[in-house]
Amino acid sequence: MRRTGTVSGPLAAWAVTRAVLLLCVFHVIDTPGQDVTSDVSVIYRGWFETLSGGSFPADDVTWQYPPAAALVILSPAVFTGLGLLGYASAFYVLACAADAAVLALLLYARRRTDARRAGAWVWIAGVPLLGPTAYARYDLMVTALAVAALIAAVRHPRVGAALAALGAMVKVWPALLLLGTPRGRASRAAWTTAVAVAALLTAGFAATMPGALDFLTAQEGRGTEIESLGALVLHVARHFGWEGQVLLHYGSMEFLGPHVDLVSSAALVLSVLAGGWMLLWRIQAVEWTPSTPADAAFAAVLLFTTTSRVLSPQYMIWLVGLAAVCLSLRASRLALPAVLVLVATGLTALEFPVWFTHVVASDWRGIVLLAARNGLLVAASALACARLWQDTVTGPRRRAAEDRERAAAPARPERLLSW
Repeated sequence: MRRTGTVSGPLAAWAVTRAVLLLCVFHVIDTPGQDVTSDVSVIYRGWFETLSGGSFPADDVTWQYPPAAALVILSPAVFTGLGLLGYASAFYVLACAADAAVLALLLYARRRTDARRAGAWVWIAGVPLLGPTAYARYDLMVTALAVAALIAAVRHPRVGAALAALGAMVKVWPALLLLGTPRGRASRAAWTTAVAVAALLTAGFAATMPGALDFLTAQEGRGTEIESLGALVLHVARHFGWEGQVLLHYGSMEFLGPHVDLVSSAALVLSVLAGGWMLLWRIQAVEWTPSTPADAAFAAVLLFTTTSRVLSPQYMIWLVGLAAVCLSLRASRLALPAVLVLVATGLTALEFPVWFTHVVASDWRGIVLLAARNGLLVAASALACARLWQDTVTGPRRRAAEDRERAAAPARPERLLSW
């Protein structure tokens, strides 16, 4: 029997919170801190003009994305071409549409017998916790593709893989969704489909738009973003005479100066170790539950987000979306990591834009706030990985050993009835 349940509560909560977000990005409601919408009205619009001319932004260090990102940046043309809305307004409307699509997918997913309602509520609560930044970046669109990929993969692995590949060609990280595909024929089909879709998209863009592959070398000179885990070392070092600076670099505020390359290299090593752990997990896993693909995707993206030298506020949308998918599945035990991500998302809105001046200045309010947010992400990563390992490696092996012991134990002789 399918779980239907009422959707009026979730829909009402979503409508109210999203109306507030729209009022914020349209500047009807003033929000504290710096304006977060300038990226859309200035940077995205500039990219739109260039991409509309048939080429990728050349010599623009702020363009660091795979070629299919052009589809998102160009999508407001649906409204601007008809003269209905300006570029920024059209972008916000499309971000809201992507937000609604994720909610619809989660509500659809909970109709399954192995589903639960918590996933939709995680999404409803998580997006507004980030504030207007959620609608002023294109990460909502990418997250919608990732959520669609995970939900579709349950019954249609090739469709899920194709959506994951499209997402990866928009912003790379959805490629991590493939790590949790069950081994065997389904995994081979998924990886083959994903590689084929990515190759076709890459070839198509490379053949038609100059500069399609420039993103591969676009971040070679990056420093360490001031909001990342590794940046905490440099924030504290500023109080002990470190002579580095915080500058706008590659489109974000980064640390530049002595030993920054060492911190960046350490972050890269941590990311490599995270990848090694995920590979080890995949080799050692002996049992896949219905939630394993989503749980593995959540753990992988948590690991790579937390260890990255760049940890922008909008990245939290990725984690909220994946946490929502996990909590829509009854088999998942990642509720606590999901809650930690929600709390970290709320702290992220304080960190940017509300108290961003404190973060830039490396004062103690900014440092404590960053330490709390990043500490929650570290804890969520550790818990998600531990529970994924328990559910798919140690738990099944322990049960198998117990079954073998019971099978090998001699049968107890039946006691003779005595009269």
